[in-house]
Amino acid sequence: MCVEGDRMTTKPPVAVVTGAGRGIGRSIALGLAKANFDVAVNFAHNAEAAADTCEEISRLGRRAVPVRADISDANDRAGLISETENRLGPVTLLVNNAGVAPAIRADVLEATEESFDRLVHTNLKGPYFLTQAVATKMIQWQRAGLIQQPKIVFITSVSAFAPSVNRGDYCVSKAGLAMAAKVFAARLAGDGIGVYEVQPGVIQTDMTEKVREQYDRLIFEGNLLPIKRWGQPEDVAQAVVAVAEGRFAYSTGITIVVDGGFHLRVL
Repeated sequence: MCVEGDRMTTKPPVAVVTGAGRGIGRSIALGLAKANFDVAVNFAHNAEAAADTCEEISRLGRRAVPVRADISDANDRAGLISETENRLGPVTLLVNNAGVAPAIRADVLEATEESFDRLVHTNLKGPYFLTQAVATKMIQWQRAGLIQQPKIVFITSVSAFAPSVNRGDYCVSKAGLAMAAKVFAARLAGDGIGVYEVQPGVIQTDMTEKVREQYDRLIFEGNLLPIKRWGQPEDVAQAVVAVAEGRFAYSTGITIVVDGGFHLRVL
């Protein structure tokens, strides 16, 4: 038996975490396993990393399956849902975590359409339509009594509101994703599906390794963050687990900020 929200279920709830092989996604997947979720570990390219995440989840006593799917592709999205249902069961929690950064940080006056299309397709269009498909299934599963209190989480970024002139396409994609969370929250509240945005700040991952020296100076020598340390993937995972465990049952459409105080405007 496991606890989900305020109710007891006979089977562990199932989570889908996109981009769960490394970084924030891996930490979220492991955090959910510790909270008694079985986890579909989605990946697009790095099968070895996804397998490692699954092995760690298995060591925690939960089931895990690696599912290859490029969420920017409609057929892959459908396959992710069907394979998860077939191998683990109906999905109680979807975590839209997968995302990409620009291959080259280019000034907004010089950035290419190719880069824009890549980021918008993966960071915005993919999770938007994956959520559409999963939410439709969640409504059916819930009416059939197969799941209880389903939830959807969007992992966005402080780049949703803080512009970077050499990552304009990334900022636009994350701003769009933040609005997607609100749109789905408004639509799905009546169906008993909570939708949440978790907004990380500067998190120490492979994605930020290339600019580590720059952020080290801003964090430790400057005034970028009131809490003077790098954010860790586990910080983001804790917020997702809190949502998954039903600690925000009377909330939907909220933004849970995990940014070391970056959003504060301090004089």
